[in-house]
Amino acid sequence: MAEPRCATLEQWLAWQETLHPSAIDLGLERVRQVARRLNLLDGPAFTVITVGGTNGKGSCVAFLEAILRAAGYHIGAYTSPHLLRYNERIRLNGVAVDDASLCEAFVRIDAVREGISLTYFEFGTLAALLLFQRAGVQVALLEVGLGGRLDAVNIMDADAALITAVAIDHVEWLGQDRDSIGREKAGIYRPGRPAICADPLPPAALLDHARAVGALFYLANRDYGFCRQGQQWNWWCETIRLDALPLPALPGAHQLGNAAGALMTLLSLAGRLPVPVEAIRAGLRQARIAARFQVVAGPVEWILDVAHNPHAAAVLADMLDARPCAGRTRAVWAMLNDKDALGVARALAGGVDCWYTATLAGPRGRPGEQLLAILREAGSKGAIRHYPTVAAACRAAWQEADNGDRILVFGSFHTVAQALLWSGLDVNNALSATRIVEA
Repeated sequence: MAEPRCATLEQWLAWQETLHPSAIDLGLERVRQVARRLNLLDGPAFTVITVGGTNGKGSCVAFLEAILRAAGYHIGAYTSPHLLRYNERIRLNGVAVDDASLCEAFVRIDAVREGISLTYFEFGTLAALLLFQRAGVQVALLEVGLGGRLDAVNIMDADAALITAVAIDHVEWLGQDRDSIGREKAGIYRPGRPAICADPLPPAALLDHARAVGALFYLANRDYGFCRQGQQWNWWCETIRLDALPLPALPGAHQLGNAAGALMTLLSLAGRLPVPVEAIRAGLRQARIAARFQVVAGPVEWILDVAHNPHAAAVLADMLDARPCAGRTRAVWAMLNDKDALGVARALAGGVDCWYTATLAGPRGRPGEQLLAILREAGSKGAIRHYPTVAAACRAAWQEADNGDRILVFGSFHTVAQALLWSGLDVNNALSATRIVEA
């Protein structure tokens, strides 16, 4: 075998970003060829659960991971993007893989690809599958990166596939309407295998595809249901009912829908992955995911959320309404230029008192000045100011905040990540407002 192309994880990732002519190149032929050479496709020893959708994918993976771990299974989870460290994308039993393991996987992938060009995401997907195989996981949880039908994780035939909410996003790749987007996302469904849709009103094209491929289709509010009762909730399907479940640890009323979809996915695989109700209860309490309405308590409260499309922004607005604060809501907002910023602004314009827009660096970053005009078009009545960086916007919001105010940081994974780097917080560990005070 040739000498390794790179010595460190940072070098590998930087090189991968330059390898393929475009950052996104949907299609399975190239990545499937390399996967075959790695012997990843010939009857994997683990059960594969693939999770797609516009919003809620990460939360559903978190529920599945926590419940299956509580049941004693050896779990591999692959999600994207990451916040602070690339290693966050690949977890073994809840622990991010180390640099050395990733580099070893990249060395092997590079050795067998023989000139086949791979994108950054395709390299990572193959590395995840390789590490899951080496670790001997029993279940692999694979989050779709973009779409579904042509996403790299779809080289694996899912034993069960879950689709969460279907909304408008990535229109340049998936289409301009919910029907086109739903058709792409339904590409992760397989004939004769469980196919769950947690969106109770999915586009017709998704339903048509599930029917056409002969999937064992389960639809929210038709084939399974749930309802909240005080500080508990009930879940049921045709064959089983679970009462007095603990509310999910993840905040927000919408998380009941995500948790319910995860439960239907697990119950559809009960013959091969039995999960006792005690593990379901424990997993619901233990599920964690960073930067989804993550609250940093203190005299000035911080809320971190990666919402980056109108559907997610509407959910965020509802959550802010359900958690009123004594003072003002100050929002630090930065977005990528391929996102529907006007739709996001319209969803949140009425609930923010002061805006601190910022520019995201890089070719996909949207100049913060554009957000000023977008907020005015959306009818925002709050004060609006622009800053060159997220860090500068966070600092200004903090310096102007009074006790009882809250600061919302949202708009992109990049936005939250830059706020975390400024503050010195580790979003995956215990959060403390004291460290923000010191920043």
